[in-house]
Amino acid sequence: MDLNLSALSPPLQAAARDAGLLIATEVQARSIAPILQGQDVFVCAPTGSGKTLAYVLPLLEAAAQGAAHNAKGAKLAATLVLVPTRELAVQVGEVFKSLAQRLPYGVKVSVIFGGVSIQPQLRGLRGGTDIVVATPGRLLDVMAHNALPLSSVRTLVLDEADRMLDQGFADEVQAVLGQIPLPCQRLFLSATFAPAVSGWAMALLQQPVRVDLRQAHAAQADITQRAFAVDSEKRMRLLRHLMAGAHWSRVLVFVATQYAAEIVADKLRKAGLRAEPLHGHLSQGKRSQVLEDFKAARIQVVVATDLAARGIDVLQLPVVVNYDLPRSAQDYTHRIGRTGRAGESGLAISFVCPDTQPHWQLIVKRQALSVSLETEPGFEATASAPTAPVAGAPGALDPHGGIKGKRPSKKDKLRAAAVQTAVA
Repeated sequence: MDLNLSALSPPLQAAARDAGLLIATEVQARSIAPILQGQDVFVCAPTGSGKTLAYVLPLLEAAAQGAAHNAKGAKLAATLVLVPTRELAVQVGEVFKSLAQRLPYGVKVSVIFGGVSIQPQLRGLRGGTDIVVATPGRLLDVMAHNALPLSSVRTLVLDEADRMLDQGFADEVQAVLGQIPLPCQRLFLSATFAPAVSGWAMALLQQPVRVDLRQAHAAQADITQRAFAVDSEKRMRLLRHLMAGAHWSRVLVFVATQYAAEIVADKLRKAGLRAEPLHGHLSQGKRSQVLEDFKAARIQVVVATDLAARGIDVLQLPVVVNYDLPRSAQDYTHRIGRTGRAGESGLAISFVCPDTQPHWQLIVKRQALSVSLETEPGFEATASAPTAPVAGAPGALDPHGGIKGKRPSKKDKLRAAAVQTAVA
């Protein structure tokens, strides 16, 4: 599909072409025009489908044409992009800045996120800005310093909107929404939307243009999915066996906890592999370095929590491994979407232990997967799958597969993961 740039100004057309943006993905072709027209847009499209550029291009155009200043000549932020993680904030900010620097007119892009000192970010906002990319918590901190009034915001973007609207960020997002005057264009984009979150999202939008490409891309996605039945204590050996046999150049391994990320990465290093953990307790500098080294192939394996499941774009990542199954079917989609991006093929492997088989069956059902459990010779599962739990029994499996209903506390989950991983 040819990228129709006719609605963009000549300088932005040239910038897009200079950046190699000659072919539009479907989500871009269907989103750019209504965004330029000021309409609300609801986008649900798979990871790697080009959602970021679908809003970056028209918002850069709007920033260039509608730049506003206060009485002192400082820029007034007209566009606010909210994202759930520091890594995604940096990534989206780089896309904006890369295109903006090719333009003959000045469009200032500010990226603010937690985990680092707030002072440089406050100084960077002096003189105002046109576009802000932020995580919600740090944005509220900046607002508390009176460094960024939102009264001039005319477009709000929620990238990974399902995550932004769930209980983890709902209060912060509501606080931000309360500071943005109406009317305000709203753009909500994600790869998945749970029914409850989808309903709330639609209630926050005004007659939105819907761009839903989930079914269309499901048939096109070139991701081979496999699942291995394996005892918990055999997962490490099976992972090393598969890596040695297939000679994978890079692997992204997902685990359930920060503790597990450290332990699994350490075991891989002791086996002679270049492996690093990636989780929320690492400093921002360390997290950025791990991702940079992984993208440059200086690291072979990154062992990550779901921090890396959303928005992290690693070109030509051949394999994703669910060492621990994701908590929800929605997270499964985001995890495996790290591979098979931008037309590349990919492989997603899940380790299914006897005690997690009910949860795997739920993921298969909710994702309408056709993935049979395999066994690798020498690594067959010998433990028995659990019998149906007695409702309310201590330690009983959640009949909802961990997605709804009663869940163990965070401490309970950490203890369970520590015991399980220590023998892996």
